[in-house]
Amino acid sequence: MNTPTDIIIPETAGNLPGLFLERVRRSPHGCAYKRFDPQGRCCDTFSWQETARMAARWQEALQREGLAPGDRVALMLRNSLEWVLFDLASLGLALVTVPLYAMDRPDSLAFILEESGSRLLLIEGAEQWERISEVRERLDSLVRIVTVTPVCQPECDQRLVELADWLPPEAGGYDAGVWEPGSLATIVYTSGTTGNPKGVMLSHANILSNAHAALQRVPLYPDDLLLSFLPLSHSLERTAGYYAAIMAGACVTHVRSLETIPEDLATVRPTVIVSVPRIFERAHKRISSRLTAGPRWKRLLFRLTVELGWRRFLHRQGRGGWSPLFLTWPLLERLVAQRILDGLGGRVRVAISGGAPLDPEVARLFIAMGLTLPQGYGLTQTSPVVSVNTLDDNLPASVGRPVAGVEVALGESCELLIRGPNVMLGYWRNPAATAAAIDPDGWFHSGDQAGIDDAGHIFITGRLKEIICLSNGEKVPPEELEAAIAGDPLFEQVFVVGEGRPYLAALVVINEQERLKPAGRPGAVLGSIPAERELLARIGLRMARFPGYAQVRRVHAVTAPWDVNDGLMTATLKLRRRELAQRFAAEIEGLYEGH
Repeated sequence: MNTPTDIIIPETAGNLPGLFLERVRRSPHGCAYKRFDPQGRCCDTFSWQETARMAARWQEALQREGLAPGDRVALMLRNSLEWVLFDLASLGLALVTVPLYAMDRPDSLAFILEESGSRLLLIEGAEQWERISEVRERLDSLVRIVTVTPVCQPECDQRLVELADWLPPEAGGYDAGVWEPGSLATIVYTSGTTGNPKGVMLSHANILSNAHAALQRVPLYPDDLLLSFLPLSHSLERTAGYYAAIMAGACVTHVRSLETIPEDLATVRPTVIVSVPRIFERAHKRISSRLTAGPRWKRLLFRLTVELGWRRFLHRQGRGGWSPLFLTWPLLERLVAQRILDGLGGRVRVAISGGAPLDPEVARLFIAMGLTLPQGYGLTQTSPVVSVNTLDDNLPASVGRPVAGVEVALGESCELLIRGPNVMLGYWRNPAATAAAIDPDGWFHSGDQAGIDDAGHIFITGRLKEIICLSNGEKVPPEELEAAIAGDPLFEQVFVVGEGRPYLAALVVINEQERLKPAGRPGAVLGSIPAERELLARIGLRMARFPGYAQVRRVHAVTAPWDVNDGLMTATLKLRRRELAQRFAAEIEGLYEGH
């Protein structure tokens, strides 16, 4: 990448709408957004100047609603240009945006809208309206509901209006206002794996400082093209894939849907992607499945490519020597590595993984193929980036060193403590929870266990509240075990249980396509004793490195995947452990009968 950076510093921006206006001033004709047309063709292009004109129309519409600075306005739609325009328009008017997951459960969205007191809600269409209708009697704070696409007759709710009718045909210029950097910009409700979500209050300064610090580690350039597919309702995508792109002048395309990600990658051919491990893990399983079904010589060639590619990576990082075998890399790259990278569009300069630990085997594969894949760590409460590996100091087992301005320390039980300008203002209308999370010295207590090496690299080792304590007193972090088991293509999803029990057990979602293949796949009827034995044998192979007390002794298999819509996964595809335990309570009890 030869284009020089053009990063707007927080002091110049002042606040988030000021950041956008400064980008319009600097790059009026540069590419801001590309999007698929209604027929799915790629791509319509919008400059920064055109984006500002559109955002001004949204501001005019919001002003007509009589909203005052500080009022909360919510949005419930998939990543899109409309999401961005609504947010930019709201921020310029000092409104506080409250993002909702596009397919959130009715009880969850009602809770968020009630507690935040949101006065206006933007939805995508019929799917969102159906969920809202189930809890409509709880949404008294809303005075307006705007829908991008038609959902019902106007008389079905007097507050409802279609976007085409709500937006004025034209408006004056975009107004960034003059708002203090420390003022509240957004309330982001943590998806949470247990309990009701809490509203994380983030200021303009929180987000600006964090986006700028992240760009010092992993720079973006004006000719970069990002494909946005993590929900914008999640802080990682919002900061790294939206505000940081404005700060650097990079162009963004929003994916059509999660189902079309493989097609959209091939069509858009992005240079940068921001992802959670689940996306890479799915790709890893597809690759493993194809190799297993193919001839032995292809598997051997693939393993040779991974081994040599990994050694090349270590050499470039200064952690390994040169080998004459490296001279064969151009051939292996053409035959194997480039074909793997073509699955990501073939042009990815850097792929950032965050939100959860990336399985070492998965990381090794993609890095060996030549993908620059730095892991990072963060939380909604820290805007979100705490640390990230750099391109020339990429230690895959770690989540990197803290970004500029952020301090870390280890507290009791090796809990990671974080302090810096990115730490939230607090939890919305919840001073008790705020006091429990941020101590008098300003340290945010993450709830994550970690280690820190002499060079400052952070290693996340588990969650304080998600440690399984067996009845014999042994403590086991379940996420590491789940990641190991899920490395087998047969297991689509894994949930390890055992709190207060004599041994560990697992619930697994079986990949039916893998199960029905020959080549030694379990053939017994699921739920039978022979099937459980076969599954335990497969699990045992993946867990050979773990101590005896950390072995899974019983397993219950299902074929229906757990997803966000049924409340068993968070928006960033993490397990909702409490909900899973409740849903499968009878099955879990069955795994411990007689003990």
